[in-house]
Amino acid sequence: MEGAMDQNHHRRDTFAPVDLLIVGGGINGAGIARDAAGRGLGVLLVEQDDLAAHTSSASTKLIHGGLRYLEQYAFRLVRESLVERKRLLRLAPHIVRPIEFVLPHRKGGRPAWMIRLGLFLYDHAGGRKALPASFGIGLPGSRHGAGLDPAITRGFVYSDCRVDDSRLVILNALDAAERGAEIRTRTRLIAARRDGGLWLATLLDHASGREKTVQARAIVNAAGPWVGTLLGRIEGTGPARPPRLVKGSHIVVPRLFEGEHAYILQNPDGRVVFAIPYEGAFTLIGTTDSAWTGDPSSPAADAEEIAYLCDSVNRYLTRPTTPADVVHSYSGIRSLYDDGSDRPSQVTRDYVLSLDGGGAPQLLSVFGGKITTYRRLAEQALDKLAPFLAPMSGRWTAAKPLPGGDIADVDSFIADVRRRWSFLPETTAVRLAHAYGSRIDDVMGEARCLAGLGEDFGGGLTAREVDYLVSREWARTAEDILWRRTKLGLHVGPDSVARLAAYVAGERIHG
Repeated sequence: MEGAMDQNHHRRDTFAPVDLLIVGGGINGAGIARDAAGRGLGVLLVEQDDLAAHTSSASTKLIHGGLRYLEQYAFRLVRESLVERKRLLRLAPHIVRPIEFVLPHRKGGRPAWMIRLGLFLYDHAGGRKALPASFGIGLPGSRHGAGLDPAITRGFVYSDCRVDDSRLVILNALDAAERGAEIRTRTRLIAARRDGGLWLATLLDHASGREKTVQARAIVNAAGPWVGTLLGRIEGTGPARPPRLVKGSHIVVPRLFEGEHAYILQNPDGRVVFAIPYEGAFTLIGTTDSAWTGDPSSPAADAEEIAYLCDSVNRYLTRPTTPADVVHSYSGIRSLYDDGSDRPSQVTRDYVLSLDGGGAPQLLSVFGGKITTYRRLAEQALDKLAPFLAPMSGRWTAAKPLPGGDIADVDSFIADVRRRWSFLPETTAVRLAHAYGSRIDDVMGEARCLAGLGEDFGGGLTAREVDYLVSREWARTAEDILWRRTKLGLHVGPDSVARLAAYVAGERIHG
């Protein structure tokens, strides 16, 4: 058996030549794939695990300008982020939704005048307003003060947006595929070298154990925390400054306060922590910033980080939170451009696109970046590569909705979903409407009752939805479905997970 597997491992298939080989299935890789495919380029994207398996599913789930970046004088980044926030709210209104943030003010924190100035700049930096302007507020007795220490009497309210981060990645990949890109998950780049005017890359398909080769006119290294590692597998590339790897951790606890607003809380160390309503019954708290030198594939929130996040909310909220209350935690490794900052929290969140000048064909490496600015990053990446690729059409992603995003009014759309499929529980109907938008018919099919959706795995997840996720959205495991295509892992127990895993395994074999 071992010998047979060895032989199988060394069997090679060959892909047709492509214009662009993109390595990394996070938000930047998926965004570049979508943009490039829409410009008429031949695109192959490979991801060693699942789409959004790492950093892009470990965010604070926000589309925002980054209010705190104003303190770092990152005005260009903030302005670009706010412009993109407005665009994404229009292009993907089913998964990008407005949310109010309350910034409680107490002595010892940032001065009130500084906050007012920062909010004024934040309100106006992105051009014409798409969200309400910020304002000061007396907190006791107001809905914005729910759950706060009554000794905190004043605060500020501003608006940003929340997002289902991993679904944003999936929708970009889905649109890329529909425009001709090939998306290969569980496929790793193991080596690449220049061969005449093309790259010759060797890929490993984890499922089959087979090696595959592909020729590409350019490579995009969008491997996130592995961006430096990947450079070591690409022959003939020039020296690159290694990225700064920074771990950010979040915790999820039972709901801490009423209302749909979130809190942005100032800590004595100068950092801020968000407390955000999450998945109905929970509060999401994050994030931390600490230097990381370990394996990027398996970060976890440690005891010190969990205690830090609990202490952060306990300074402001009346309901105490302890590490024992944590029902879920996750961590992601940000691959940031090393700007020489001493503190991880001060390292720039701006992105840097680095072209390798070793000669044609070209290699573009992506350092840093925020989920909010991924679309703009993709545009700039294609602009940099344009002189080295075939003539391509111009920019287009600023005006085209993401799959399911062609909705005029989200509230009216949800009401229509509830009317059309009145047999669905309200929470399930709302979840499906937000997840799939105008493409919900592809998920529901001809079902006219709950039984028509097949086996119920808990949390409103049915066989019909699972079949869709496996056949259309590259889901291969129960984890893919419960934590990245949905967030139902918070709502189902071990029995549901086991039944789902068995079903998905059978679907993959027989589907």
